[in-house]
Amino acid sequence: MRWIKKRTTAKKPAPKRAAKKSRRGRKKRKSWRRRIIYWLAALLLWSGIAVALAVGYIALGLPDTSKLPLQLRTTSISLIARDGELLARRGNTGGEAIKASELPDHVRNAVISIEDRRFFDHHGIDVRGILRAGFENLRAGELRQGGSTITQQLAKNLFLTPERSIVRKIREALLAIWLESRFTKEEILSLYLNRVYFGSGAYGIDAAARQYFGKSAKALSLREAALLAGLLKSPTRHAPSHDSNAALERAELVLRAMADEGYIDAKAASDAGAGVSVSMLSGSRDVGYAVDWLAARIPDYLGGLDGDIVARTTLDAELQDYAEHVIASTFAHESLRDKDIQVALVAMDVNGEILAMVGGRNYRESRFNRAAQAHRQPGSAFKPVVYLAAVESGLSANSKRLDAPVSVDGWQPQNYGGYYRGEVTLEEALALSVNSVAVRLSEEVGRNRVIEAARRLGITEELRAEPSLPLGVFEITPLSLASAYAPFANGGYIVAPHGILELREANGATLYKRTGSGGGRALDDRELREMNRMMMKVLEDGTGKRAHLGRRPAAGKTGTSQKSRDAWFVGYTAQMLTVVWVGRDSGKPMQGITGGTLPAEIWREFMLHAHQGMWRRSLP
Repeated sequence: MRWIKKRTTAKKPAPKRAAKKSRRGRKKRKSWRRRIIYWLAALLLWSGIAVALAVGYIALGLPDTSKLPLQLRTTSISLIARDGELLARRGNTGGEAIKASELPDHVRNAVISIEDRRFFDHHGIDVRGILRAGFENLRAGELRQGGSTITQQLAKNLFLTPERSIVRKIREALLAIWLESRFTKEEILSLYLNRVYFGSGAYGIDAAARQYFGKSAKALSLREAALLAGLLKSPTRHAPSHDSNAALERAELVLRAMADEGYIDAKAASDAGAGVSVSMLSGSRDVGYAVDWLAARIPDYLGGLDGDIVARTTLDAELQDYAEHVIASTFAHESLRDKDIQVALVAMDVNGEILAMVGGRNYRESRFNRAAQAHRQPGSAFKPVVYLAAVESGLSANSKRLDAPVSVDGWQPQNYGGYYRGEVTLEEALALSVNSVAVRLSEEVGRNRVIEAARRLGITEELRAEPSLPLGVFEITPLSLASAYAPFANGGYIVAPHGILELREANGATLYKRTGSGGGRALDDRELREMNRMMMKVLEDGTGKRAHLGRRPAAGKTGTSQKSRDAWFVGYTAQMLTVVWVGRDSGKPMQGITGGTLPAEIWREFMLHAHQGMWRRSLP
C-alpha cells in the first residue's frame, strides 16, 4: 500500500509548478500576439506611407490645371485642301455651347443613367460603382463595365492622353477629385456634354444632334436622347452612320436604364422605342486617316489651342478621293474580301508634301492609321539602302557579284523560290530582288555602313548590325519608308514628310506658315544616277513589272517579308512618289500576295491617274 501510495503521490504535479507553467504559457501567447499586432501595424503603416509617396510622386506629374479651358465649346479646326476646298472639321463641328440646365431633363437623365448613375452622389470617384463593375466583369468572365465616373471622363478629356496605365488612372482620379472641388455638378456635366465625342466627327451634344437629327440638342426627343447617350461608350462602332442596328439596340439599353433609375416609367420606355429617324447630314467631307494625322500635328506648331483655327494643308482632295476609290474597288473583288487583310497608301510630292494618305480599308471600322503608325518589316524594299552603301563604296550598276548560296555566322539566307543564277550585275540582282547578293554586299561594305546610309536617308527606326539587316527584317512605317525614297526622286535631297502649310485664326491672323525646304543632300550625282538606273530596271524587267507606267520614266522596288506577312511597293517619278503596303494587323502570312502583285497593281492604277495632264520628266 505504501508503495502504491508513494507512486500515486509522485504522479500528482505540484500546484505551484503547474500555476507557474500556466502563467508562462499565457505570457508566451500574449507575447506572440503583441508581435503579430506590432508587425501588422508596422506593415500597414509602411504600406500607407508607400502608397502616399507613390500617389504624391504621380501627383507631381499632373498637368497644369490653372489653364483649364473654362469655355464650354471645344476648339474647331477647319482643314483646307491645297486648292482651298474644305476637307473636314475637327473639334466642334457647328454645334452651340449649351449648358446642361438648358437641355431637356430626359437628355441629361439619359446620359447619367448609362454613364454614371450616382453622378450626383459621389465626389469624383464612385467606389460603389467600381465594385459593382468589378463584380459584373468577374461574373461575366470578361470586361463589360467600367467604373469611371463622368468627372473622371472629363478629367481625361481635358488633361490626359488615352493611354491605358495605372499611373494614368491614378492621375485621372486625382484630377476628378480636384474638378469636383472646383466646379458644381451642373458645370461638370456642361463641360462634359460639350466636349465628348459622339462619332461621325461630332464633338459636343449639340453638334451631334445637328449631325444625326438636323436639330438643336434643346429639341431632342426622349428616343433621340437615348440614341446619343448610347454612342458614348463606343462612338465609332455604335454610330448610326456605321451600324444603325447597333445604335438602336444601344438606345434600347439606355431607355431600360432610365426606367431602372426611375427617370421614366416602363410605358414611356416602350413608347420611345417606336422608332427614330436618323438624317445623317453630309456636312463637310471626311477623309479620315489623313485628316486625323494632320489634326494631330497642329498642337506641335501652336501648343495649346485657344480658338477656332483654319489649317491650309498639302492634301490634294481629288487624289485623296481617288486613293480611297482605288483601295475600295480593289478589295471589293471576291478574292480579296478577307477582312483581316489591310492596306496603307502614302503619296507625296518629291519635296515631302503629303498629297494623299489612306491608313486602312475602312476608317469607320478601324481608325488605326497603318500609313503612319504601323511598324512593319519592309523586306526587300530595304535593299536600295544596301545598294546605295555599295555604290558609295565605288561599285556601279554594272559591277558583278555571285548569286549563290551564302553563309554568315551560320545563317544561310535563301533566294525566293530557291533559284540561283551565278554571276549577275548589281542592276540584275536588284531588279530580281536576289537575297544572296544583297547579303554579300552588306558584308562587303560593312553593316554599319548600311545603317549609316539608312540614317542619312532619314530612317530613324531601330536598326541593328545583324547579318539579316539587308533583307529588311527591322520594322518601319510606310510614311518613314516614303521619306527614305524621296532623295532618289528629287535629286538627292533629304525631306521631312509634312502636311501643314499654314495655320490661321478664324479672323485671318496668321499663326504659323511653313518656310524653307528639307534637309541637306544625301546622294551625289553619280550615286543618284546609278541608283535610279537600277530601280528603273525593277519596273522594266524585274519583280515590279506590274507597276510599269509605260512611256513615263519611273523607278521603285518591291518588298515581301518572310512568309508574305508584308507586301510592299515603293515607287516614284520625277514629280511624286507613293508607297503601298498590304498585310494583316496580326502579322499572319498571306496567300499569293507579294510586293510585285497587289501592291504593285494598286500603285500603278493610282499613279497613272495622278499623272494625268503632267509632262513626262526624266528621273534626276
